[in-house]
Amino acid sequence: MKLLLVILFLISGCASTTLKTDSDVSRSQLLLLPEFMAISMAEDAYRKEIKDAEKNNKLNNDKNELEKIKRIAQKLIDNVGVFREDAKKWKWEVNIQESEEVNAYCMPGGKIMVYTGLLKKTNATEDEIAAVLGHEISHALREHGRERMSSALIQQIGIVGFAVYIGNKSGDRLTTNTAVQAVALGTTLFFALPNSREQEREADKMGVELSARAGFNPMSAVSLWRKMDQLSDAKIPEFLSTHPSNENRISDLTEHAKKFMKVYNENKPK
Repeated sequence: MKLLLVILFLISGCASTTLKTDSDVSRSQLLLLPEFMAISMAEDAYRKEIKDAEKNNKLNNDKNELEKIKRIAQKLIDNVGVFREDAKKWKWEVNIQESEEVNAYCMPGGKIMVYTGLLKKTNATEDEIAAVLGHEISHALREHGRERMSSALIQQIGIVGFAVYIGNKSGDRLTTNTAVQAVALGTTLFFALPNSREQEREADKMGVELSARAGFNPMSAVSLWRKMDQLSDAKIPEFLSTHPSNENRISDLTEHAKKFMKVYNENKPK
């Protein structure tokens, strides 16, 4: 009976993680994996990356750069309540890692990492950095990672196996092979699976709105993309990988940015 109730609960696990705002993002999402599990997995992975970076002397080496990134991120974080009130209480954290990779990410629960390759190879302005962080924070707000994991786990172990896992997780200890399998598989899938095109479009829209509300020029998302388009020798970061570098995306971002220019003008520094 308990297993049946869990299965019924999982099947009904479709909702939108964020409020509908002027970005007009309100798609129903498949969210079978509990939020606390997604955040726990993200926290473990983030701590591991922090530890490895510290060991190799690659973490937060430029204190002035770190303070700048934190200042930009905080302005964005101050506005996340527009999309979801609970995100204001996340344990936000920002770090910079020395890496040639042109990338940045925001994990569930607000764990942000910026790679120096992104800053150096694009010579990003503060508004362009805000465009990147706004996009990545939007992925976290929409819980796109949790959504990808939910879909992948169901495909791998099935609804019954997943229900057994969740049922055991609510107890004092994990007691089945299915649970162990789900933990290992989930951790891998959460960080390995790329975002879908729909998820990228949502992060584009919300990221532009978030940046504008925080007082950053939304057109910087367009200028950043043009810079990324020119980095033919650089590894394209995950947040761009599912969108080919083409004029269609630039056109879409331009339209989004124009839509929020009034919001930007109302919030930009005087």
